[in-house]
Amino acid sequence: MSKLFKGSGVAIVTPFRKTKKGNIKVDYEALERLVDFHKDNKTDAIIICGTTGEASTLNDKEHLMTIKKCVEYAKGKIPVIAGTGSNDTKHAVRFSKEAECLGADGLLCVTPYYNKTNQDGLKLYYKRINDAVNIPIIMYNVPSRTGVNILPETAIDIANNNKNVVAIKEASGKIDQVKELTSSRSLDVYSGNDDQIYDVIDNGGIGVISVFANIFPKETHDIVMEYLNGNKEKSLEMQKEALGVIKALFSDVNPIPVKRAVELEGLCNGYVREPLIELSPSKTLILKQEIEDYKNRE
Repeated sequence: MSKLFKGSGVAIVTPFRKTKKGNIKVDYEALERLVDFHKDNKTDAIIICGTTGEASTLNDKEHLMTIKKCVEYAKGKIPVIAGTGSNDTKHAVRFSKEAECLGADGLLCVTPYYNKTNQDGLKLYYKRINDAVNIPIIMYNVPSRTGVNILPETAIDIANNNKNVVAIKEASGKIDQVKELTSSRSLDVYSGNDDQIYDVIDNGGIGVISVFANIFPKETHDIVMEYLNGNKEKSLEMQKEALGVIKALFSDVNPIPVKRAVELEGLCNGYVREPLIELSPSKTLILKQEIEDYKNRE
């Protein structure tokens, strides 16, 4: 089993810019600045074109170009993991092969959504992707968005029978599932929820794929590494200190709040693509206050 990373992988936003005609385009210059920011601030991996990256509203050309540019900007100094999952297996396979050709170090493949399949269908889905590539694959389990839960026994079976499937991003919120997954030692487990980083690590996980890391990368890395280095109390304290910001970052549909947060921090514009809309003024005030309070903590 090949570890892609330990620590904090940022579920990075896709920065947009507005043209004179009001169209929303990918801002590749801003993406380069974001990648440099994460290289300089302890982020252990960049997950590009995931949910937080608004992959669902990127057309195929944009999706692949965003992966390509991210790999170029990373310059081999930080692993790049490309989101290539789909509700169409053929599309997931094609994008996974393309991402590998573009130099991605690994893949994040969400379970099929809407036509959500059953457990045997999940096994076949990941087998198809596994057989098409030669780089590590992280399964992504997020039932609140997809409508399907990868049962622990299914995830373990997939990992045991597909050499490239090495990990799972577990965002079901169910710690019992995490315990079952880690006890098998068949795959690495990353928290998919920022408010459960400590809990997942405490039950055998090795890191997080994080929204919070978009604005506080060093702190996210340290929550994980303090624990892994034996400083459990410090890790728990840091997790608790971050909960106010984390709650604000999920006060609306992700990535609406974090897009506003990166704008507040001067990292890039906060534009989102419809059907997402901008964060409301009232929630923006709360988010801004939580960020300031977190920065001013003792």
